[in-house]
Amino acid sequence: MNVTMSETQMDTLKPESELTSNARPVEAGDVVIEIDDVNFSYDGNKDVLRDVSMNIAPNEVTAFIGPSGCGKTTLLRCLNRMNDLIPGAGLTKGAIRILDTNIYDPAVDSIELRKHVGMVFQKYNPFPKSIYENVAYGLRIQGIRNKAMLDEVVRESLTAAGLWEEVKDRLDSSGLGLSGGQQQRLCIARTIAVQPKIILMDEPCSALDPISTARIEDLITQLKTQFTIVIVTHNMQQATRVSDKTAFFYLGELIEMADTTKIFSNPSMRQTEDYISGRFG
Repeated sequence: MNVTMSETQMDTLKPESELTSNARPVEAGDVVIEIDDVNFSYDGNKDVLRDVSMNIAPNEVTAFIGPSGCGKTTLLRCLNRMNDLIPGAGLTKGAIRILDTNIYDPAVDSIELRKHVGMVFQKYNPFPKSIYENVAYGLRIQGIRNKAMLDEVVRESLTAAGLWEEVKDRLDSSGLGLSGGQQQRLCIARTIAVQPKIILMDEPCSALDPISTARIEDLITQLKTQFTIVIVTHNMQQATRVSDKTAFFYLGELIEMADTTKIFSNPSMRQTEDYISGRFG
């Protein structure tokens, strides 16, 4: 299920940026994402995130949980600066570093950043194109035109997303003709085709049936061998199934972050225990 491209292909796919120019192999114990004392506001006045600090390790799944409005999706969108698209929104304090690069430095191009930090949204959103072109899209906008290379990456990405056997005979058909679960896996294939370092997932299973949800969860477990994954979920059972670390947020603050088994079996904070036991939420 691995996406294994040749060194030549990888050199072609990697754009020059601060995130890659001085890159070295990521090793166990490294920190891929460092969130340092972050405050965030949508209007420059009231902060919806307050003094959030955490480190995220490579090749792990980190789940953000908490009641609606607690700031978990806002923080997720901060990690690839999706909130830049909202006028007046931005960090009011702190820094976010990915592979030692401050992603809010004015010199960092947000579009370039999103090549390395991919995102899968709550509502599956394939393009109104063929299955093949959905996956090849990111490569094409990077200027890749080699048909053999595109064919290989499309096949490997669809295989890694657990979709190849289901669609290999209809690659020219519209991606919109797939089932909901297949469309979400197509969106994941589209994301991993450009080989990001990090994949953000915002409630990726909330619109799916239980069978499709199970497939996506299995896929997440497989993909963490190649990518660092951060997932927002309201489904605490899902967090226990797929994540290595869990962070609990409440009213814009990070209350507790630890190994998932500890969060759900022996949380350190009373607020965490009350939330996971269903006393509020």
